[in-house]
Amino acid sequence: MYRYDEFDHKLVAERIAQFRRQVARRLSGEINEDQFKPLRLMNGLYLQLHAYMLRVNVPYGTLSSRQMRMFAHIARTYDRDFGHFTTRQNIQYNWVKLEDTPDILADLAEVEVTAIQSSGNCVRNITSDQYAGRAKDELADPRLYCELLRQYSVLHPEFSYLPRKFKIAVTGSPNDRAAVAVHDIGLRMHANDAGQMGFEVLVGGGLGRTPWIAHTIRDWVAPEHILSYVEAILRVYNMHGRRDNIHKARIKIIVNQMGIDRYRELVDAEWERIRDGALKVPREEIERIEAYFAPPEYETLEDSTAELDALRGADADFDRWLSGNVDEHKVPGYAIVNISLKPPGKAPGDITADQMDALADLADRYSLGEIRVNHRQNLVFVDVKQSELHELWHALSALELATPNIGALTDMICCPGLDFCALANARSIPIAQDISNHFVDVDRLAAIGNFTINISGCMNACGHHHVGHVGILGVDKRGKEFFQLTLGGSSDQNASLGDRLGPALPQADVPIAIESIVEVYMDLRQDGERFLDTYRRVGIAPFKEAVYAVKKAA
Repeated sequence: MYRYDEFDHKLVAERIAQFRRQVARRLSGEINEDQFKPLRLMNGLYLQLHAYMLRVNVPYGTLSSRQMRMFAHIARTYDRDFGHFTTRQNIQYNWVKLEDTPDILADLAEVEVTAIQSSGNCVRNITSDQYAGRAKDELADPRLYCELLRQYSVLHPEFSYLPRKFKIAVTGSPNDRAAVAVHDIGLRMHANDAGQMGFEVLVGGGLGRTPWIAHTIRDWVAPEHILSYVEAILRVYNMHGRRDNIHKARIKIIVNQMGIDRYRELVDAEWERIRDGALKVPREEIERIEAYFAPPEYETLEDSTAELDALRGADADFDRWLSGNVDEHKVPGYAIVNISLKPPGKAPGDITADQMDALADLADRYSLGEIRVNHRQNLVFVDVKQSELHELWHALSALELATPNIGALTDMICCPGLDFCALANARSIPIAQDISNHFVDVDRLAAIGNFTINISGCMNACGHHHVGHVGILGVDKRGKEFFQLTLGGSSDQNASLGDRLGPALPQADVPIAIESIVEVYMDLRQDGERFLDTYRRVGIAPFKEAVYAVKKAA
């Protein structure tokens, strides 16, 4: 698991002391908000519509129960008793007071958590597969390379003020659960023809105003060269990225204007100069970090399938949860449990302080003290004994954390929207709540199957609307909130951007439109295919006709 070394402890302590002085200068009026803005952003502090918001890093989505208890303490002591998990595997506090932020950072440091570079034009929190190290389909554990990249990128002197923010994701599985193709750099671990494990490197992905699926810039890079190759990409971006126009500053713009072949030429030339220098990672360093992620001492367990089948037969609710929220573990007798933060009618990704404390206790009891955060704003216990699944389900149900909807229509990604964000055009959370309240039949949700809805309150796409099977974008039309729908997006290993369905709809029409899309899908699907497969087979026309025919009839 991510842990501080002696350098982290000193760095973080010095940063907190420095920020405490900066906050004092802002509160005294010695510096104004414009002068304070770059200082607070590098410490994860935003100024939202109603209050300051603090974004806290969860490196590659891995948490200990001790850290989760600290998150609960922060929510209870400094916020309004809740936190919000994001698509960057971070947690946000939406109601903090400026004068409290140095104390919050000091409390977080006690459990080896920081907010450094969770915002600003720098390399942000490195994200990964929430099942890393536990997935049955995994080729290699990506977390040690996430940690290598984290240590390399924190306060890197050359890349602290990039043209724009920069996001990196790493996966070790052929089934991409980390959305690597919509990142500035995506790393996919795979074996080359000689059977050696390395990285396919993708570059220039991203959403926002100008969404792009990343290009493969190199098919395979050896582990010892991954830092030098990432640095070569960053150096070329730093030299050629635009700083005169915020909307044209991301690496995706440079890559797609220049062309991937030309960008590759520049990167390769830079890489040739540095690949065998100080950034070449010794095997000993890889082994040192790899030791942080040594698997726990698993028990030799008997298969519990027969017992679970009996419990499933006796309880339909448990059967639904087991079918939807539990995945295979690579170790016999264990399971991976997904914890939904999308109960009916609630804001996706929100969790109360009491729930955090209770989850920390459950993690100690059932998951070897470890919790994961995924990019779809849910949590995961990665080491649960199959024999204890029924007991855990009861405990989660009592906390309203056992909604059986992982991967289903109501398992929505949703940004905070206009309820909190100063950049938003529309409110996202009420749309998510409307849809959740419309689709309450759990048996129907199971029949619909894998169906992702992603909601953003503006074109910045914090809700990843471009890559939802159904994407919903809030827009402003003459001072009124409307919502534009896209279909056919995906963030997995076959990533794609959604197609615009048609004119934007008022809020009241959105659940009806989703209902029409579902009905068309259920009528047209073949052999139980997923919505995305049906859409790619039949195209947008029947869905568009159904949605706008309903609107005309209304």
